[in-house]
Amino acid sequence: MPMNENYSASAPSRAEVDAFDGFTLLEFGTAWCGHCRVAQPLLAAAMTERDIRHLKVEDGPGRALGRSFRVKLWPTLILMYQGEELGRVVRPTSTRAIEDLLSHADNPRAG
Repeated sequence: MPMNENYSASAPSRAEVDAFDGFTLLEFGTAWCGHCRVAQPLLAAAMTERDIRHLKVEDGPGRALGRSFRVKLWPTLILMYQGEELGRVVRPTSTRAIEDLLSHADNPRAG
């Protein structure tokens, strides 16, 4: 699946996210966030050749999904598998940090 380009103002519920089959990369942030914008080319490079569902969720005060994951800084990337968090990266500054996170998709049991 290709990387999503835009943050969605509407987010699935936590129960829906936990019920997703396979791998899901959750990205919490906003379009106006400087850290989020800096991370986009890094994320695009890391997502190349990967078949991982990518949900780009607009976050902020009162946003239930971000709060359920205790997101405090943007962007926060969380890799999920079958409703279980395998790992996260907060404010990535290198493609390598994101690739390391996504490498869990190569062996989900290694978590």
